Amino acid sequence: MAEKRKDLIKISSGEAEQPFRWSAGADGSKFLTEIRDHKRFMGIKCPKCGKVYVPIRRVCGPCYVEMEELVPVSDEGSIVTYTVVQFGFVDPSTGKQKPVPYCYAVIHLDGSDSYILHFVDETDPEKLKIGARVKAVFEDDDKRTGSLLDIKHFALLDQTG
Repeated sequence: MAEKRKDLIKISSGEAEQPFRWSAGADGSKFLTEIRDHKRFMGIKCPKCGKVYVPIRRVCGPCYVEMEELVPVSDEGSIVTYTVVQFGFVDPSTGKQKPVPYCYAVIHLDGSDSYILHFVDETDPEKLKIGARVKAVFEDDDKRTGSLLDIKHFALLDQTG
């Protein structure tokens, strides 16, 4: 009987290596490919209730129906909630110490009925507010790899206009 091969894909996190096996799946891959190749967000629309989900998922939670219709979603939205993190950690995707402070937020993109979590480039509590408008800032073309980190961060939009 032939020995079954059990090699795992390895990704480097700086000095530490973390063996793992993970796939974004067909739907997650569509979502990440659109960000990588076109710097845009795509959602998926439920044919029954009309809700649009970002990131893409296969089944509508409330309706339990399969979804197939991809729809464009804005790269602008509003902050639903946020936190300003005051302690550093080693970012597993880069292997580098995350500078502090930094802001992590739940963002409601215009045209979607769900939320995305990501970094915001502001940490001033006088400027950060629930409902503040933000816009995605994408990595340069040659740096995008097909991950959520292809979005550098969300930037606060001018609130005075």
